[in-house]
Amino acid sequence: MNAIERVTATPAAIDMLATLRARHGPLMFFQSGGCCDGSAPMCYAAGEFAVSDSDVYLGNLDGTPFYMGIEQFAYWEHTQLIIDVVDGNGGMFSLDNGTGRRFLTRSRLFTDDELAQLQHPSKPVR
Repeated sequence: MNAIERVTATPAAIDMLATLRARHGPLMFFQSGGCCDGSAPMCYAAGEFAVSDSDVYLGNLDGTPFYMGIEQFAYWEHTQLIIDVVDGNGGMFSLDNGTGRRFLTRSRLFTDDELAQLQHPSKPVR
């Protein structure tokens, strides 16, 4: 049985990550529950955004760690996040800004069987 992932990425998102990684080196994602830019998945150079003890690590996208604020996770814990790329401007501080494309979070509800298999996400490692 395959492990159920809390966060996945479309092929377009993986391609965008490769492009950004070639320009900026190792990357990381953070998704908070704020308004405006904070409601989008934000891509940063690794270490550029400080995750806190109250943030959770949800998984990796092609080697890129993905974190979410604990408050937002409380709303999304029953969903799988699917990171995609669409035309448009990225968040002001996200590395996708200025590329003409931006990351977008889509989601789907986990099935009851999938929920039973999931482990609780971990806290950030310092």
